[in-house]
Amino acid sequence: MNWGSPAEFFAMGGYALYVWGSFGVCAVALALEPILVRKRQSGVLKSLRRALLADELENETK
Repeated sequence: MNWGSPAEFFAMGGYALYVWGSFGVCAVALALEPILVRKRQSGVLKSLRRALLADELENETK
């Protein structure tokens, strides 16, 4: 496509809401993914530490 002005480019031939909305949703998903991965990782590590501590305490009492 050939746009005559920046306004025509950003209007995307009448599909601007769909096009820019899709870019926005994708950008938000890409920004949130590393944050959510770190959160999940810390939760898993906390759970593993808790399980290790429980095993150590159980072995001490035997």
